[in-house]
Amino acid sequence: MDRCEAALPRGGMLAAVPCLLLAALIGCSREPPPKVEVVPTVGVTKAIVREVTDFSDFTGRTEAPFSVDIRARVTGYITKMPFVEGAEVKTNDLLFEIDPRPYQAQLDRAQGEVVLNEAKLKLAKADNVRAKAIAKANAGAISLQDLDKYQASEEEAAAAVEASKANLESYKLNLEFTRVISPINGQVSRYNLTIGNLVNADSTLLTTVVSQDPMYVYFDVDELTFLNVTRKMLAQKTDAIQAKTFPVLMELGDEDDFPHTGHLNFANNVVTSSTGTLTVRGEFANPPSESGKRLLRPGMFVRVRLPLGKPHNAVLINERALLSDQGRKYLLVVDDKNIVQYRPVKVGALEDDGYRVIESGLAANETVIVSGLQLVRPKMQVKTEAYKAPPTLAADKPEKPEQVKPAESKPAESKPAESKPAESKPAETKEPENKTAPPAEPGAKPAETKSEAKPEETKAPEAKPAEPKPAGPELPTKPVKKS
Repeated sequence: MDRCEAALPRGGMLAAVPCLLLAALIGCSREPPPKVEVVPTVGVTKAIVREVTDFSDFTGRTEAPFSVDIRARVTGYITKMPFVEGAEVKTNDLLFEIDPRPYQAQLDRAQGEVVLNEAKLKLAKADNVRAKAIAKANAGAISLQDLDKYQASEEEAAAAVEASKANLESYKLNLEFTRVISPINGQVSRYNLTIGNLVNADSTLLTTVVSQDPMYVYFDVDELTFLNVTRKMLAQKTDAIQAKTFPVLMELGDEDDFPHTGHLNFANNVVTSSTGTLTVRGEFANPPSESGKRLLRPGMFVRVRLPLGKPHNAVLINERALLSDQGRKYLLVVDDKNIVQYRPVKVGALEDDGYRVIESGLAANETVIVSGLQLVRPKMQVKTEAYKAPPTLAADKPEKPEQVKPAESKPAESKPAESKPAESKPAETKEPENKTAPPAEPGAKPAETKSEAKPEETKAPEAKPAEPKPAGPELPTKPVKKS
């Protein structure tokens, strides 16, 4: 349009209309650039087939099969505590001893009563025999009432002997109860009371002892898993739990791959209605090490893996390829024409290596998209390449030394930074500035050096500002190069 206006005279604006129409037609006749469809490249992998075992994981707690609260059965004062806290004890090992002297005295008195009553019984028997002999020799010498009295005296004496013997046994037990022993093999806890303290019979807790081998693990199984296992057990001829042939795996908080193997030995008879779970118990061996220590203790948090059947072949795929659509799982599969296909699947358990079991919906050796899922959609053409797993955390190990930099830099920031400038600045910067000052005219006042007369910036006592001498024509100065 500018060219047309420049070619026409100022008054011929009407003649410029054809030129404008020509320019508009030329601009509208340009065609847009052709659209280029970009085929995305995605990482794919093949579905694999291998032998797996279906399982379910649960959390549980360890518990000792036998746990005993040690309490005294007689009242008295503690005189001995021969065991070591936390040590292993055997059955009948002495743990505490209560003062036995009062109970020994009671036992001695009971023994004396037995001897006394036996003597009375002996006399009563002799009197009864004598009376019976007299009555037999002379029928009227002793009345029947007297004979009955002699017989009753003998029986009373015999009963007194039996009662005194029973008291003697009771006092013997009390004397034995002054020795508090361990009823089981296991590990003893700490002292709850020490020597000299009063112990009340059947109420004072002295310590506890728990068994160590084997160790129980209690965990709760959901109702669906319980039904799955029960239906498989119904087809068997024997009860696997009672036969102790149902395997169960366990791992501790710092372990992987469930290295401990045990068996189920109990399932509760009632499903908890509030949680819909069934309490199950597994039994695991807990042998001592070379030093005598054992790994498992009651109350530990563990993870339990319960196998749900025998090993079988299954189709597996990388867990990263699995997508979710409103709770339904699906995969994006690439066919032989490199077209993306939508494939709903039914998933199973997740294996330890990151592969997920596909129960239905996917065949072996099918190509599944793992990376680049956000770039594609079903019925779309794609280019495929072998999926490469992302780098592991091991690649970040060289960056660890950067975390200790603050500890190394702290001492370098304090002492050198405060001492060096105070010694160097006054000696190096002030004198060169005085020497390089240009010569002043005669009678001129000496120049003021404000930058040098600040003693508060350099706290060193020797750094006094040098007084500039009046410059004159008779004192020429030489310029000094600054380093």
